[in-house]
Amino acid sequence: MAIFSAFRAISSFCYIVFALGATYRQTDSHSGSGFLNAFSYEAIADPTHGRVNYVNAATAASQNLTFASGDSFVLRADSHTVLNPSGPGRNSVRLISNKQYTTSVMVFNIRHMPQGCGTWPAVWTVGANWPNQGEIDILEGVNDQGPNQATLHTNSGCTMPASRSQTGTAVGNNCDVAATGNAGCGVRINDSRSYGPSLNSNGGGWYAVERTSSFIKIWFWPRGGSVPSDVSGGSTSVNTDSWGTPAAFFPSNSCPISSKFGPHNIVINLTFCGDWAGAVYGSSGCPSSCVDFVNNNPSAFTNAYFDFQWLKIYG
Repeated sequence: MAIFSAFRAISSFCYIVFALGATYRQTDSHSGSGFLNAFSYEAIADPTHGRVNYVNAATAASQNLTFASGDSFVLRADSHTVLNPSGPGRNSVRLISNKQYTTSVMVFNIRHMPQGCGTWPAVWTVGANWPNQGEIDILEGVNDQGPNQATLHTNSGCTMPASRSQTGTAVGNNCDVAATGNAGCGVRINDSRSYGPSLNSNGGGWYAVERTSSFIKIWFWPRGGSVPSDVSGGSTSVNTDSWGTPAAFFPSNSCPISSKFGPHNIVINLTFCGDWAGAVYGSSGCPSSCVDFVNNNPSAFTNAYFDFQWLKIYG
């Protein structure tokens, strides 16, 4: 009887630990002007060689490229200036979080994302000394060509199993950028509302990423769909076990996540053309050449903006 009681106590303890294993408590909450306190501007040369000029905080404010109102934070590109072909690229913004994260859950409530030919918007996380501390692309694409693709980028020694529990479709299982021409290991989100004009016309949605030493998972829920209440409500705690099968699942079976992914900053940026958007521009159904279009059609970028309702982070 004593043995049974001890076993029952241990079992109950194990159950509690297991049940709480996917429960996270909110550590950060950013909305409206809170984004400006949590992120810094990176006025740097574009690492992806885009037709962009990333501006500093003062320029962004004076040109209204970032602004906050109530529960809305907007990041956008210039949509007024015809560019000099020999001058700098289109003014835009690249933000990086002031804090770094490892084991965590991030939930992005997005009303609108940049759209238009030549655009290359992204919401992602990245470590130092790229690619040695890894990169996680949560929302990224080019030239309005949806759906979204979630991708990992690492150094050598990180691959994904061909079959895994996810609703998306793998488009590459080797995450090593040197072996894949920087493509990494991606998963296509099988929902047309996950990217670009389709996401925007539906009022946006929620993206979430859970990172542990055992896996990285990414979910997408469209506005008006079946969304977990702790996600839609921005609850002070979340239980990822109740969120269902992720859109993208990157397990640690053949990728030691703890050693391939270091402390990460969140990056939100919008570039144009460059290594990816420029390379596939001709097959995207867009007019002219990418650089000429971006130079000469500022009004085409009226809708090239992010609108975040909030970002919640849990640990």
